[in-house]
Amino acid sequence: MRIAILNKDRCQPRRCSKECEKYCPRVRTGDETIVFEEDGKPVISEELCVGCGICINKCPFKAIMIIGLPEALEEPTHRYGPNGFALFGLPVPRVGKVTGILGPNGIGKSTSVQILSGALVPNFGKGKGDWDAVLEHYAGTALHDYFKAVVDGKVRISQKPQYVDMIPKAFKGKTSELLEKTDERGVLDELVDYLDLRGVIGRKITELSGGELQRVAIAACAARDAQFYFFDEISPYLDIYQRINVARLVQELAKERAVMVVEHDLAILDMLADVVHVTYGEPGGFGVVTYPKSVRVGINQYLKGYLPEENIRIRPEAIKFEVHPPREDSALRSAVTFNGFSKQYGEGFSLKATGGSLREGEVLGIVGPNGIGKSTFVKILAGEIKPDVGEPGIDVKISYKPQYIKADTPVRVQDFLRGISKQFGTSYYEVEIAKPLQLERLYDNILTDLSGGELQRVAIAACLSQEADLYILDEPSAHLDVEQRSMVTKVLNRFAENNQKTAMVVDHDIYMIDMLSQRLLVFEGKPSVYGEAHGPFNMKDGMNKFLKNLSITFRRDEETRRPRVNNLGSRLDREQKESGDYYYAAAD
Repeated sequence: MRIAILNKDRCQPRRCSKECEKYCPRVRTGDETIVFEEDGKPVISEELCVGCGICINKCPFKAIMIIGLPEALEEPTHRYGPNGFALFGLPVPRVGKVTGILGPNGIGKSTSVQILSGALVPNFGKGKGDWDAVLEHYAGTALHDYFKAVVDGKVRISQKPQYVDMIPKAFKGKTSELLEKTDERGVLDELVDYLDLRGVIGRKITELSGGELQRVAIAACAARDAQFYFFDEISPYLDIYQRINVARLVQELAKERAVMVVEHDLAILDMLADVVHVTYGEPGGFGVVTYPKSVRVGINQYLKGYLPEENIRIRPEAIKFEVHPPREDSALRSAVTFNGFSKQYGEGFSLKATGGSLREGEVLGIVGPNGIGKSTFVKILAGEIKPDVGEPGIDVKISYKPQYIKADTPVRVQDFLRGISKQFGTSYYEVEIAKPLQLERLYDNILTDLSGGELQRVAIAACLSQEADLYILDEPSAHLDVEQRSMVTKVLNRFAENNQKTAMVVDHDIYMIDMLSQRLLVFEGKPSVYGEAHGPFNMKDGMNKFLKNLSITFRRDEETRRPRVNNLGSRLDREQKESGDYYYAAAD
């Protein structure tokens, strides 16, 4: 079985010669495999298509996908019309449990939530949906009872959006005004204290940072009186301590209600969820939601790229983790040195950094809580802001990707990248940067129309495309799915090693830092009051220093060697704290 997908946003029949129809072998023999509707866009007959792939290669705008589906799939749960995205299966909300959804972006998670909320009636690939047909289809299953409650109006949904940076565009008032509107359970004061929002409650939404907006959005979602809560990514812009804190809040909420979470930080998903549904397919083409799996089994299968119960390989290669921390290599010569400096913001926050050296061909990870000065530190190195005392004294060219990315100019992606890089379009650029970051399909898109994850990948490519000696990236994992994060780590490591360049990466995703870094710079202090930069350290010493300050320990999964958060006060947690091994257990 195969399906044909047409991206109608990319398809521009007025700017092409209808190559899809012109070169289709079935059309040339007289079949109506491809016909054009009144809007001028093609409709591809999936029954007549032989899957030759010629239309895919001939389409100048890369708007067509012909996808061979796994044989086990039957009719879709929902399809957005002929040649539209198809979703197979649905996650199942369970009262008293946190249900996790694990998979790439563009695979149908938003469609699933629309269906579960009752806003979209599943049509099983046959035109308009009908609730009677839905109830009949799911008779005898847990979803029948759930959808019956939806139809009867007994299910209220509370949803936290994925892109919290869009909130200021929809609401211009004070934080307190927004939260008071959502406080249907009378728990606002508790949530404000628990999420450490007391200091921002009187400020305007437009003045909040990304981390503050994220916590406000989580509080607003949790404050509503609903039967089903959906959190679309809780980790972006939050540090590891805040992520664990929010995970515990979500678990508390799930004791009497159904909670579903999409999360790409696997350490947090592992800690927070009771079961997971793995999703796979072709982003923008089709998505499949598996039956629920235990959290450890589901995450491990996803990392390996093979689902035994479904008997399908979802990725050619496994995502692997180092068993031992990378060793310090004294053979690498020092490429960049910086002097100590300090920065004071009025009577408020102050930052102090000692000098250090960075090595040729290495990626240096930067870790620490939010509000501790990491972004201020890299902005000073990049020359974005000036220190009050001392100067970094860096005499090399720097390329900098900021934490918060904004697209202000409505230009095509390829025009934007071509304007900043002499390498754009070369074989090196396409193989080492564009292809791994999946940029080809974005080239004809307008920069201001990109999603958060798409914009992040373009920003990373823009940073690496510039001629520089030091590359600084602030939180490159935000809004990227697990596979994209893994690919970004490979791109950065390969880029630094092959070109003998130095990179600095600020991020809160422990998995990404673990795969990416050769050494660590650790920030300590009191958030929003003062911060100090220490290091660089080797990975083991740096992570132990960082996690000791947070009183959090990690262990290695025996099967995949991925980091896993130990339960606070558990036997392993106590033993590792006593031995001083907060990140790499003695057995490693």
